[in-house]
Amino acid sequence: MDKILIKKKPEKSLLRPLRKTGGRGRDGRITVRHRGGGVKRRYRLIDFGEAKLGIAKVKAIEYDPNRTTYIALLGYPDGSKSYILAPDGMKVDDEIIYSEKAPISIGNRMKLKNIPVGTFVYNIELEPGRGGKIARAAGNSCQVLAQEDKYTHLKMPSTEIKKVLMECFASIGQLSNSQHRFQKIGKAGRARLRGRRPTVRGTAMPVSAHPHGGGEGKTGIGLKHPKTPWGKPALGVKTRKRKKWTNKYMISRRKRKKSKS
Repeated sequence: MDKILIKKKPEKSLLRPLRKTGGRGRDGRITVRHRGGGVKRRYRLIDFGEAKLGIAKVKAIEYDPNRTTYIALLGYPDGSKSYILAPDGMKVDDEIIYSEKAPISIGNRMKLKNIPVGTFVYNIELEPGRGGKIARAAGNSCQVLAQEDKYTHLKMPSTEIKKVLMECFASIGQLSNSQHRFQKIGKAGRARLRGRRPTVRGTAMPVSAHPHGGGEGKTGIGLKHPKTPWGKPALGVKTRKRKKWTNKYMISRRKRKKSKS
């Protein structure tokens, strides 16, 4: 896929300024640690939904610094343009169709009820007309397992099986840049360019700053299970709310690795 990336300036009308937060919330306090700095970049406006139904032509496939997958620039018959998430196998000059029902071809977007069982889809809506929310990262896709009543059964990238309304739109294929997961940062400087600040081990902190801290010399965490800086359990602990409203749409939970202990 890298060979067909177009080296061009991004579409100016689809760019917006991206303000950095440094991991701080509205009150100025750090809510997400280890963020700050990084290369200045602009946001590309992505059409996650189906703003225009009909046929569009792929003008370019570009790199987006704000996401892991590549993006495609579409041109419409009326002269307007938009960015979408680019699936694997999409090429310049390809034509894609946005319609309630369309041919099963890479990049085409249609309603789930018209997609055959076994097809891989991405950028899937959870609520009709609200835009794609599921499977939007590099190499991701969901598989259509069944069509039942007014729901489509989808196998998520996490192996979880979930029901989604048939009236929701989804795009055909698997997202591009699947090799992203094997990428190695290589050095600390590259991490800083991405906006990642240094991380200090809990065991290297004083006991007043972290539950793992304290002790003479280099010691272990001194606990049966690791904890966060705020004393909550970490690593391998379920974080999903037990009474979450979306539980009724879940058919099968994700497969969890068994701990060696």
